[in-house]
Amino acid sequence: MENPSSDFDRLVRTLQWVWLTVAILLVGGIIAWIVHLIRTSWTLGDVPSASIGISIVAIPIFIVLMSVVLYVFWGLRSDGRER
Repeated sequence: MENPSSDFDRLVRTLQWVWLTVAILLVGGIIAWIVHLIRTSWTLGDVPSASIGISIVAIPIFIVLMSVVLYVFWGLRSDGRER
């Protein structure tokens, strides 16, 4: 039999979902922005080396940060069920 969750537990779960959603939107927005920079430099005939250099460094960093956020969220969700 599962214990009924308290208001505090529901608030924490809601905040976890908000945090996860904001993190996904942030990383997705940054990746879209960098891709837009590359496309714009390509369209304008500019040298896209700066945009490509930024994307080579920034996109993997943000993907790793997103993976850490998902790992923590998954861990919190799985440990919360055992309580």
